[in-house]
Amino acid sequence: MRANTNQPIYWTKLVYEDWSLFIAATIKGLCYIGSLHKPFEELTDWARNRFPNSTLIEDSTVLQPYTAEIIEYIQGKRTQFSIPFDYQGTPFQVAVWDALCQIPYGQTTSYSDIAASIQKPAAVRAVGTAIGANPVLITVPCHRVIGKNGSLTGYRGGLEMKTKLLQLEKRGTLAEGSKQHAQ
Repeated sequence: MRANTNQPIYWTKLVYEDWSLFIAATIKGLCYIGSLHKPFEELTDWARNRFPNSTLIEDSTVLQPYTAEIIEYIQGKRTQFSIPFDYQGTPFQVAVWDALCQIPYGQTTSYSDIAASIQKPAAVRAVGTAIGANPVLITVPCHRVIGKNGSLTGYRGGLEMKTKLLQLEKRGTLAEGSKQHAQ
């Protein structure tokens, strides 16, 4: 689905430790998080397809609230995001993306579980396609969806990024568990 507006899309390159990715937002909220270590063209291609009449404007100040929360997540200090989103998709895609946001931090689920959660149990392949179209990686946690047999499956950001995110969350849940035992 395309947003046919000429609204500006603000972007910046988030670089933190060994993380480097482009992020973008409209005035309504976060609309894009790119793949790990991919070139600027990934963002421009996406923007051309989704917001064809928009202008890309580099502005790290506008993106500061988004970069702050993503960095806190990478540091293991944040398990949920409070930033607004402006993701554009079909009603089916949005239902899938909303379902992804219900997967708890540090846990995984399967494509068929997501299909069942949106009352479309026969739409497993369509769910996979919608997950692959997720424009806001990390914050809409499609990395938490794995194959029914527990295998890592495709990820728009690449399997290296998916593995890194799952490991980060596993460390975060382990650290949280040890904090609770210490109290």
